[in-house]
Amino acid sequence: MTDEAAIQRWAVKIEYDGAGLVGWQRQSSGLSVQALLEEAASRLAGGATVGSITAGRTDAGVHALAQVAHLDFPTGLKLTPHAVREGLSFHLKPHAVVVVDAAAVPLDWSARFSATWRSYRYRILNRRARPALVAGHVWHVKSPLNAERMNEAASLLLGMHDFTSFRAVACQARSPLRTLDHLAVQRDGDEILVTAKARSFLHHQVRNMVGTLKLVGTGQWTPERVMQALAARDRSAAGPTAPAEGLYLSGVGYDPDPFTQVPN
Repeated sequence: MTDEAAIQRWAVKIEYDGAGLVGWQRQSSGLSVQALLEEAASRLAGGATVGSITAGRTDAGVHALAQVAHLDFPTGLKLTPHAVREGLSFHLKPHAVVVVDAAAVPLDWSARFSATWRSYRYRILNRRARPALVAGHVWHVKSPLNAERMNEAASLLLGMHDFTSFRAVACQARSPLRTLDHLAVQRDGDEILVTAKARSFLHHQVRNMVGTLKLVGTGQWTPERVMQALAARDRSAAGPTAPAEGLYLSGVGYDPDPFTQVPN
């Protein structure tokens, strides 16, 4: 049970490069975002243990543009948004993990349970030549992809569905029902961007949807077959899991947003 008199809760928005990390969650071996953040917070707190809760656990290799977590610091510390943001970012060096925003929040606020939506972005580099500047940050697909057909198939997945066919076999969610508010595919030069938004997602749901949409893009599948895969409620009926390196957690929504008009 949390001693509310002994802690002050801070929300932090984090950007990180997932390459070389084992994901958000602390593991028995390997660097995790959670371990790096909590260690940085402990240094800021003079050695005190500081726990964290995140809006969503990202897998190994997945990046974040705007991950959100909350940290419980001892009340004795005189903290400001500037001190939390700059102090954590300093102690996170030399790792590619940066705190871009910080805000004091009530103790009943949760990065996970107060979230009203989460959004993801998936990047596909669609050209013959391998990537040089964005290696490790895109899925390189050499075969030409039809983004319009992919977008047509994506639109069929919108709304509330049983997404069993698009979740990891090891997914621990109690229900496969999810409401997909946004799923769109568009081309920008050699890059194809898939964007998704929902209150919550199943484990590997976005990567499994992208892997399936890629089959539509190459002409191996029709959009109608995506609907057949969804109706099958069987993971083996859908396409492969897209690589982690192309996925970014792009945003988490709150009402009200604790980061709005945060003083420097």
